[in-house]
Amino acid sequence: MRRSTYLKLAMNILIHSKIRSWLTIIGIVIGVGSVVTIMALSDSMTADMEDRFADMDLTSITVTPGYTKAQSGFGPGRGGDSSSSSSDAELTDKDIMAIKLVENIDYIYGQISDSGMEVYFMGEAADLSVKGVDPQVWQYTVTYNLESGRLLDATDNNAVVIGYRIAHEMFDDEVGLNRVLTIEGKSFRVVGILEDGESDSSIIMPIDAAVDIIDDAERDVFDSIVVKADDVDNVETVVDAVEEKLMISRHIVNDDDRDFTVSDSLSQAESASEMMDSMTLFLGAIAGVSLVVGSVGIANTMFTSVLEKTKEIGTMKAIGAKNRDILMIFLVNSALVGFVGGVLGILLSLVLTSLMPYLGISIMRSSMGSTIAPDLMLMGISIAVGIGILSGVIPAYNASKMKPVDALRYE
Repeated sequence: MRRSTYLKLAMNILIHSKIRSWLTIIGIVIGVGSVVTIMALSDSMTADMEDRFADMDLTSITVTPGYTKAQSGFGPGRGGDSSSSSSDAELTDKDIMAIKLVENIDYIYGQISDSGMEVYFMGEAADLSVKGVDPQVWQYTVTYNLESGRLLDATDNNAVVIGYRIAHEMFDDEVGLNRVLTIEGKSFRVVGILEDGESDSSIIMPIDAAVDIIDDAERDVFDSIVVKADDVDNVETVVDAVEEKLMISRHIVNDDDRDFTVSDSLSQAESASEMMDSMTLFLGAIAGVSLVVGSVGIANTMFTSVLEKTKEIGTMKAIGAKNRDILMIFLVNSALVGFVGGVLGILLSLVLTSLMPYLGISIMRSSMGSTIAPDLMLMGISIAVGIGILSGVIPAYNASKMKPVDALRYE
């Protein structure tokens, strides 16, 4: 037989078993739609995460007082069980001197902060976060993008860099460059405005000025110490060396007595990536169950079709059809069921991904939902067709092995 004949006869079988075939197809539609949607969502979240990581300084290391053993990718600490210690320990200039002995470090500085500072502008007040940094090195350790102005430098005293929301949304009048903010009775001139999304509600100023306005702040005592490694490849080595130096300088022998935590952006990024991969695999496995159910449905449909077409099989064999012809007709039929289910599953996935932003799923990129990558579509259809063929192999083989006499006698 010609290939077109295989397709014609397979289509005839599909069309004349409408309800059973479409119930089977629905299982494939749900399976393919679920798998493709999850894969598309995963690709979108991965791309979004990579964009965020690209804006992060993966060489940044932070030392904070207090020790947390619960090591997750998003929290400080570097291992242990799920427990934490609260301590009145402080980070001082002595700790910075100890860390400076570590190799492969480009910059280091201490910083302080307060999240409840009352800030006045043009007679209006707002409670904002204030951060004090070392202006001599801070500009070399951050990856902030500026909307206008500049970052702090060594010559600044009563100068500040402010976030986008402070400049444009916090007050009735916009806070522009060289405008003056009043904090705790002291005036500060705005020298830089960060882009939207870059510490939107923070005011960054020289640490000496911050000490004068933040309650309980002391000179050479810090809320955290920021260390910048010279290369991403050296971050893990630097973290271990910093921990070792601080253990020695602070006279700590056992980890249980540790009163500081060292965390790094690189570990957080890697943990986030691993978590994303695990979540995708888990959700994909759940969606894959529906594909297994769909494959069972296809096999059941094909067995039923073979029984229903037993006399037709006997007739075709009696007039010269070969075993291979019967085998191909039923394999093409099962592949058609998978193909139709795959195409409809892709359409379902397109609908789902376009609706997700409207359902409040904010983890998706704004561009997500309009399209699904062509290779993902091809993968979904290929999986559906493959499942269809595999599910139809045994029924098709049984049909091809029927003896014409027995098939013609079948009631």
